[in-house]
Amino acid sequence: MADEKGNFDWAAPDEEVHRFVNDLERPVGTYLYGRRMYEVMSYWEDVAGVADQPAFVRDFGQIWQAADKVVYSKTLETVSTGRTRIERDLDPEAVRVLKATAARDISVGGPELAAQAIGAAGLVDEFQLFVTPVLVGGGKSAFPKGLRVELELLSEHRFANGVVYLHYGTRAVRC
Repeated sequence: MADEKGNFDWAAPDEEVHRFVNDLERPVGTYLYGRRMYEVMSYWEDVAGVADQPAFVRDFGQIWQAADKVVYSKTLETVSTGRTRIERDLDPEAVRVLKATAARDISVGGPELAAQAIGAAGLVDEFQLFVTPVLVGGGKSAFPKGLRVELELLSEHRFANGVVYLHYGTRAVRC
C-alpha cells in the first residue's frame, strides 16, 4: 500500500484510471477511514479551489464531498471536512447495522482500519484492487498478517499504463 517512507505517490492514477475510479466511487454513500487515510483524503474537500484542475479531478472531488465520512481515531479531536464524524473505535455491530440499512455502498479506507474490518470483524464483502506496475518492498501492507480470505473474481480491467483492476467477492475469511 505504501513504501518504507509511507509514500504511495508511485501509484498516482493517470486520467484513464482516475475516470474509472470515479465511476467506481459514484455509488459510495459512506467512507469509513482510519485517521491517516482521512487526512490524505481531506484534500478533496477543497479541490475545486485548486487552479487548473481537469474535469475528472473536480468530478472526484464532488463525488467525495457528497458522501458521508466516518473517521476512526483515538487521537483526532476535530474534522476539517463536511459530512464527517469521528468514532473512537470500530464497532463491528454498528457497521453491520449501517450495511443492512444503507441505501448506498460503504467503502473502507486505510490499512489498519481495513485490517480490523476484514479480519475478526468479517465486515468486508468485496475487494477492489489496483495492481500498479511498481514493486515496493517493506512499507505498509494492505492486508493484516495471518489473514486468509478466499476470493471469487467478479471482474477485471486492464489499463494502457499497465495498471490492472481486480474486483473480488469473498467466499470465506479465516484469521
